[in-house]
Amino acid sequence: MKKNNYKTILSIETSCDETAIAILKCSGELNSPWPGRPAGGPNFEILANEVSSQIKIHRPFGGVVPNLAKREHIKNLPILLKKVFKNLQSPIDYIAVTVGPGLEPALWTGINFAQDLAKKLKKPLIGVNHMEGHLFAFLLKSENLQFSKPNLQKSQRSKISFPAIGLVVSGGHTIIIKMQSLTKWKKLGETVDDAAGEAFDKVAKMLELPYPGGPEIEKLAKQGSPKAIDFPRPMLNQKNYNFSFSGLKTSVLYYLKKHKSNKKAFKSDVAASFQRSVVDVLTKKAIRSAMEFKAKSIVLCGGVACNKTLRETIKKNAEENDLKFIAPEFKFNTDNAAMIGVAAYINLLSKKRTYKIEADSNLNL
Repeated sequence: MKKNNYKTILSIETSCDETAIAILKCSGELNSPWPGRPAGGPNFEILANEVSSQIKIHRPFGGVVPNLAKREHIKNLPILLKKVFKNLQSPIDYIAVTVGPGLEPALWTGINFAQDLAKKLKKPLIGVNHMEGHLFAFLLKSENLQFSKPNLQKSQRSKISFPAIGLVVSGGHTIIIKMQSLTKWKKLGETVDDAAGEAFDKVAKMLELPYPGGPEIEKLAKQGSPKAIDFPRPMLNQKNYNFSFSGLKTSVLYYLKKHKSNKKAFKSDVAASFQRSVVDVLTKKAIRSAMEFKAKSIVLCGGVACNKTLRETIKKNAEENDLKFIAPEFKFNTDNAAMIGVAAYINLLSKKRTYKIEADSNLNL
């Protein structure tokens, strides 16, 4: 692929309860890992980025119902496609679609739609790993982004330096990887049971908070004390880089059974103390891995990276240890199709990584 030869990628994401379609204008090579440089790349211009949320539909059930998700994806995909094509002036070069991990009925809906579209447009179809989408989301940028704190902007716009530590934290995955480049990495550890995001959702249910639980825990925690309850920090002192949040979740359950209360102040303290336990474990293991492997940057990504306490804690600890802190803009942390387009382009450049065009609910990094 020639330098600065633009490729336009239409990408589709239906791994869970977000229906998303995006169109990216992609250019550049792998020699420069940060966007916006006059030469090199990779660079991404978002021509369209549509996301349709299903939160209201799944909220009464306290979680995502696969068949309902599939039904909504079938309904929403043609609507979103019409929207992204409305003002499109660039011809499409590739179609990309998430093939996993995720809910199989949801994944197959996107895959079937992508296959039909690729056939109709006579374009190549690229299978994309959803987790790689999260990992590469920091390469996207939006001029209209509103940051919660001014000092976050400088940190997030910093150029990444390798080697780097990638901390991927989502509803189904908690993974630490050592990155030598955008295309070469090694997994150092992952969760052995519940992922951090899953633990947030389950504790939210215990506290009778609505779905999705993560943002609700964060909101409630702001009103409580993170030092009120000394919940365990699972696997914190083990030398490996694996995680376990099932025991922490159980500890919260036993605490709630022992100290029965519906008072908001009580629940706020539980939420704040639980959140602090998760943040401590994630932060300390990420920093320790960066020190051990002499990393220069830490990349925080995945849906749970929207949690401001986690984001700001890792940022603070990274800077105290002379590490660059890199995280996607908030709007690109949650599931979206723009990140899928980025991953597709990186894989095109690498000419190494390919995925079968079939749903794989257990696909991993």
